[in-house]
Amino acid sequence: MSGNIRSSVTNANGTAFGKPDFPEAADVHTPSLAATTPGCATPAAPEKLPRHSRSLLLHVCCGPCAIMPATRLLDEGFAVTVWYMNPNIHPLSEYLRRRDAATECARHLGIPIVYDDASWDITAWLRAVAGRDAAPQRCAYCCTSRIEAAFATAARLGFAFVSSSLLYSRYQPHEVIREAGAWLAQAADAGPDFVYRDFRADWQEGIDRSKSLELYRQPYCGCIYSEAERYEKKLARLIKNNL
Repeated sequence: MSGNIRSSVTNANGTAFGKPDFPEAADVHTPSLAATTPGCATPAAPEKLPRHSRSLLLHVCCGPCAIMPATRLLDEGFAVTVWYMNPNIHPLSEYLRRRDAATECARHLGIPIVYDDASWDITAWLRAVAGRDAAPQRCAYCCTSRIEAAFATAARLGFAFVSSSLLYSRYQPHEVIREAGAWLAQAADAGPDFVYRDFRADWQEGIDRSKSLELYRQPYCGCIYSEAERYEKKLARLIKNNL
C-alpha cells in the first residue's frame, strides 16, 4: 500500500488519520539495525523475514506492553516479528531504555525484532504534532501515525498482517487505533490485513510477566507532553505555596 494516506480521512470523532508534514508519512526508513533472531549466529535481513502465510508485523511501543499481544498472536499461529518504531518517545534516553526492554521481550519469546531508529527525530515529531498537541487529539495522532507507518513497513517487507501493542494499553485511544487499522487495511490494494484484538483483558498478566522478567517499566506514556503531565500537580502546589 502507499504511505501517502492523508489527514483528510477522519474517524467518527473527527480525528484525522495520516500524518502530513512528517517524514514517515511518505517514506518509511529502512531499519537502521538488522532484525535479530534470538538463537541465530547471524542477524536476518528484514527483507528475508516474511516466509509464512501468517507473517505478522507487530508494532510495539515498549517491552511490558508487547508481552501479551505477542504471546496471544503466537498462540493463534501467527509468525510474529516485533517492530520498534516510536518517534513520540522523549527524551532519547527514554527511547533507548524502552528499546532495550522491547529487545529483551523479543529475546524471551524467541521472535525477531526490527528497529526503525532512523524515524526518531524530536524536531520533526514536535512540528508534526503542533496544533493538535492537547489530548485527545495529540494521542489520536500519535497512535494513528504509528499504525500508518506500520502498514507501510509491512507492505514493503511483505508481511501478510499488522497489529500493535497499543491495543494492550488501557491508557491509549483504543477505538481510534482499531478504526485506523481497519480503514488502512480496507484502503490497501492487496496489502497487509489488520489483526484487531482487545489485548486489554491481559492487562494484569502483562504487568506480572514484565515484573518477573525485570523489564524496564516506564513511568509515563512517552511524549514530552505526557512526561510534563506527571508533574503538573507538584508544580501547581509550588505555585500555590509561592502566592
